[in-house]
Amino acid sequence: MAPFTSLHRRHSLGALAAMALCCTVALPTAHAQGAWPTKPVRIVVPFAPGGTTDILARALVPDLSRAFGQQFIVDNRAGAGGNVGAEIVAKSPGDGYTLLMGTVGTHGINRALYAKLPYDPIKDFVPITLVAAVPNVMVMNADKAKAQGIANVQDFIRVAKANPGKLNMASSGNGTSIHLAGELFKSMTGTYMLHLPYRGSGPALMDMVAGNADVMFDNLPSSMAQIKAGKLVALAVTSSQRSGALPDVPTVEQAGGPALKGYEASSWFGLLAPAGTPSDVVNRIQQEVAKALASPAMKERLLAQGAIPGGNTPAEFARHIDNEHRKWAGVVKASGAKVD
Repeated sequence: MAPFTSLHRRHSLGALAAMALCCTVALPTAHAQGAWPTKPVRIVVPFAPGGTTDILARALVPDLSRAFGQQFIVDNRAGAGGNVGAEIVAKSPGDGYTLLMGTVGTHGINRALYAKLPYDPIKDFVPITLVAAVPNVMVMNADKAKAQGIANVQDFIRVAKANPGKLNMASSGNGTSIHLAGELFKSMTGTYMLHLPYRGSGPALMDMVAGNADVMFDNLPSSMAQIKAGKLVALAVTSSQRSGALPDVPTVEQAGGPALKGYEASSWFGLLAPAGTPSDVVNRIQQEVAKALASPAMKERLLAQGAIPGGNTPAEFARHIDNEHRKWAGVVKASGAKVD
């Protein structure tokens, strides 16, 4: 991967963050209205278990299973920054039984980042709804932070500059929003950390807790439990405003001083189906996901984890994806990043 060079400070590295669930696909319209679903529906999560994408999909499964009278099953297919799972869904029949929990990576970043993408994020999918948007959070292993005298972002910058290349940075994979959030931080502060890509934030967090990795710019929901348990320390959130889930934790911009003015890096998650999925199936799924996300229990659960519930229409989600692709194409080009 080419080195990241001139990321502009005011480029927002993230767009809405959140979490996506189920999609359903195709069957002729008349048949789909009456018969679908007649068997379990698979939701492909293109990252390993334990990360925010996985957490959000599993949060929706009970509601969707009850609403449609069939089991919705999460199928984790990690690899290549989400491309492995996304390709599986893109090449699946539009019959309503294989869905994708897409992310800002699979549908906003990867088309510009990868020299050859095995799917078209626009043509090969039908958007269903945005599930959630979340900020990232800059976390360190609590014991390592204490041992190195790091209590805030300024301390981290000081230690990183004094020890170039000795600190390492975990991520959910090359080119993911978690990775790019860290690369933006490095570019703006003039620091260098060795990048450790994993097959999802779940495995990366396990190594963070074990002390095998120093820092990570993780999606807030997947790190929240370890932050509350005291295993990880949150130095800052990467959104433009503080998170209601961690009101005492400053933003990177607030904590980092002039060098990090304009820093922002958030993520989003949404449900998609293969191209060709009938509109009635798409609309039925969107309505049930929106209903689930609007329930007081689900809203409380997601907000407590730092996620902002979605539930918009397929047309609104399609416009969001198109805007995100355009924005990230510019960010990736400015960064000089590329994955063969």
